[in-house]
Amino acid sequence: MAVSIRLSRGGSKKRPYYRIVVADGRSPRDGAFIEKVGTYNPMLAKDDANRVTLNGDRVKHWLSVGAQPTDRVARFLDAAGLKERAVRNNPKKAEPGEKAKERAEEKLAKIAEAEEAARAAEEAANAPAEEVAAEEAPAEEAAAEAPAEEQAEG
Repeated sequence: MAVSIRLSRGGSKKRPYYRIVVADGRSPRDGAFIEKVGTYNPMLAKDDANRVTLNGDRVKHWLSVGAQPTDRVARFLDAAGLKERAVRNNPKKAEPGEKAKERAEEKLAKIAEAEEAARAAEEAANAPAEEVAAEEAPAEEAAAEAPAEEQAEG
């Protein structure tokens, strides 16, 4: 029989309250348990002494018999100094999944295409004005050259 030290939920809707219990691993979360060894009230402030209460002697007994605490209970036991918990580090925790990465790449590609289209439209709008200015400039140069030629002849 695999014995675990875990949380059993009580309280009403949106007002959780947990008992820290020793239970058979196969029993339901809020079902039958062997012994209640503490409580956890997440509604209290983090620095409140009554947020987590533990019966240290009974917890030590069950740990010595081979009971395995869940991750959350292991945190409580570590904070109380009853059992050391190995610090875990998951550098990929905040990294998005494969599908999310694909969606982000598609979104960036669409944005890049839209920017290119906007640039092309802007260039097309500016191009006729430049061409008109370029066409006027040779006419002015020709007009300026014509009197110079006449003066040279005369």
